Amino acid sequence: MIERRPFDSLGHADHGWLDARHHFSFAGYHDPARMGWGAIRVWNDDAIGPRSGFPPHSHNDMEIITYVRTGAITHRDSMGNEGRTAAGDVQVMSAGTGVTHSEFNLEDETTTLFQIWILPSRGGVPPAWGQREFPAGDRSGQFVTLASGIDGDEDALSIRADARVAGATAAKGETLVYDTARSRHVYLVPATGRIRIDGIEFGPRDGAAITDVDSLSIEILEDAEIVLVDAL
Repeated sequence: MIERRPFDSLGHADHGWLDARHHFSFAGYHDPARMGWGAIRVWNDDAIGPRSGFPPHSHNDMEIITYVRTGAITHRDSMGNEGRTAAGDVQVMSAGTGVTHSEFNLEDETTTLFQIWILPSRGGVPPAWGQREFPAGDRSGQFVTLASGIDGDEDALSIRADARVAGATAAKGETLVYDTARSRHVYLVPATGRIRIDGIEFGPRDGAAITDVDSLSIEILEDAEIVLVDAL
């Protein structure tokens, strides 16, 4: 099953400093048909204005992955962590038993990012945070695992969920292959470019909700940057 979720159909909230699109029900946006996809609970497409951001707030029992598309985001939390994550790089926060954090765009330009929330496989564990650079060249023509809780993905940022977050860049005319399992739920978004999967075309920031497949063959119609999550 492959379902296209056009960008224009996503939930939308414009707060001035924050222009947000919601692939799944979130905050004031509620769609009973889009409450999540397997263990994936949130996929927000955020544009955060210069010198603005999210003041301190708390989470627990959620795996939160931030993929920065343009600009940069600066994180501070109650564990004493602080870090700046720039375009193309990733940060993860396992909220665990509870953490308070803030996220600000301290740049002079708008920052755009995907923030993805995944339900953890287990609760009652201490919170954790991490970030890594992922050079775009390493993802050229192939998927690279960015964050994962799956055995064998130890080179990626660690999350506490049976899930994998992967990214790729590809040129027009290429075909990317991603192997999964029929029992899993894949959600895929081209951050830029146009792609085709099983005859269905997806434009920039459209969502693809996929399950009951063993493998994906992704045709690149325009140079593209792709992010996907593979979860139970």
